[in-house]
Amino acid sequence: MKYFLFPVCGFLLFFTGWSQSTAVHKGPEGKWRGVFKLKDGVEIPFNFGIVSNTMGAPTAYLLNAEEKFEVGAVRITADSVFISLNQFDNELAFSCKSDEMTGVFRRQDKTGTDVPVAASRNASYRFKETGIAPDRDFSGRYSVEFRTEKGVGVFTQKGNHLRAVFLKTTGDSRYLEGIVEGNHFYLSSFIGANPSYYYGTIDADGKMTATFTTPRSSQEFSGKFDEKAALPDAYSITNLKDGYSTFDFCFPDVHGKKISPHDPRYRNKVLVVTIGGTWCQNCMDEAAFLAPWYKKNRNRGVEVIAIHYERQMDTVYIKKVLTRFRQRFGITYDAVLGGAMPDLAQVAATLPSLKTFVGFPTTLFIDRNGQVARIHTGFSGPATGKYYTDFVKEFNDEIDLLLQH
Repeated sequence: MKYFLFPVCGFLLFFTGWSQSTAVHKGPEGKWRGVFKLKDGVEIPFNFGIVSNTMGAPTAYLLNAEEKFEVGAVRITADSVFISLNQFDNELAFSCKSDEMTGVFRRQDKTGTDVPVAASRNASYRFKETGIAPDRDFSGRYSVEFRTEKGVGVFTQKGNHLRAVFLKTTGDSRYLEGIVEGNHFYLSSFIGANPSYYYGTIDADGKMTATFTTPRSSQEFSGKFDEKAALPDAYSITNLKDGYSTFDFCFPDVHGKKISPHDPRYRNKVLVVTIGGTWCQNCMDEAAFLAPWYKKNRNRGVEVIAIHYERQMDTVYIKKVLTRFRQRFGITYDAVLGGAMPDLAQVAATLPSLKTFVGFPTTLFIDRNGQVARIHTGFSGPATGKYYTDFVKEFNDEIDLLLQH
């Protein structure tokens, strides 16, 4: 991920008085079109806005398809605008002159490599259109093969405007928005983590040839129109090792208190254990579902524990990112620290009862006797439509079944 610093032409947040510098002619409120500029000349567009909240402080939000994702505070100093992307510990830092801003996307601690960014006010489009009409309507489902796994692409097209989501066993791409021109498609998404860019062609036979690019990497993938395209059963991917029937761990919370499924609080209760991290976009979507679900269902004899693997393990950092995460989603269930976010094999080493660990999030359903009933790999969030609706139903059905025994 990259982070940016932008001088400002009118952004907001936690701003108690802004400089009357001649470089800043008006506040940053309004709609903006931004562009991440990668080293190879690739540009990833995104849309965002700045508004004043009920207290008069400026806040920013990111737009992707039907999602309006609030990201946090806007701070203005002299001719600079800083947009906090607290969910992912990133920021946009701009230098602003009237209706134009230039800056960088960067980590809040200034580590890593900055990504250059530019933005223009009152530009509501995402991709520049050339006037080329689409060859046809590409709406529908596609079987897709990425570098390391198969997936499903779901396209919804109206005119030359396109919305899409790519699903993998480990999670989905979230809300993608773009255009179609001829047989070419262009899609992007950004909510404060790595900006994503998908582009390619679909020929007359429905064959897709495409590329997925972020500031960190780029990979080609392929696909084929297939209305029967489906993911593997999410409950068949992650399993316990032979001879194991329970999922045991003892990890500390942010205060150093050790928490285990054997603690009195969890005895004789159905337990959901989710493995993820605050940096994980699909884990964020799972938390947005699980936090209100838990508040409604905890009195039925259900508990939840979240095991976090984070980028750093120092106390200050952990308290900061977990506090932000829990406050954003209203999380009231327990959270523990499994360790730093290494490769998947190292994560599996800290969870010895698992045969493999494929990705974040992974969710376990444990019955009243401490026996693992099912393990769900990945998470298909609200952007996936029917896939998300089906997951919610399956989740509730599984809890209902476990509570009956």
